Amino acid sequence: MKPTRAVEPWILGPLERFVSEAGARLTLVMTPSGQVMAQHGFTRAVDVMSAAVLGAGIVASTSELARMLQGREFRALSHQGDRHGVFLAGFDSPRGRLLVLVVYGAESSVGLVQLFFEELVAELSAAAPALAPKRAVLAADFERDLNESLATLFQ
Repeated sequence: MKPTRAVEPWILGPLERFVSEAGARLTLVMTPSGQVMAQHGFTRAVDVMSAAVLGAGIVASTSELARMLQGREFRALSHQGDRHGVFLAGFDSPRGRLLVLVVYGAESSVGLVQLFFEELVAELSAAAPALAPKRAVLAADFERDLNESLATLFQ
């Protein structure tokens, strides 16, 4: 089994349970801006960053579509391919809005992923510490923080 890594320790336990129960091959927990909080199954940092940017972009664009249509935001998005399925959803937590991107194979299903996603949301919401006061968007130590986060995820 590929390792699960988290930038913040409160995410690790709930994410490991989710991956095991839902049969997820790849999983990212991230902020709406694409900042990765935890990952499972990825072996290269470039793949993590690509998936995070694409996932955050998909959520942002579908949220804008919903706003333009004067409807509610989409709760979750899923796509079923021949060999893999993708599930992307967001939720509010004490740490603010978080997104989860899941890639699963034939041994799982979107229904199974959705079922265990609800449990993941409950566990993460219970375990999350309150959000710290906001810092500047691009603080002087942004690059250092990014490199430390990537090092933590791929140590």
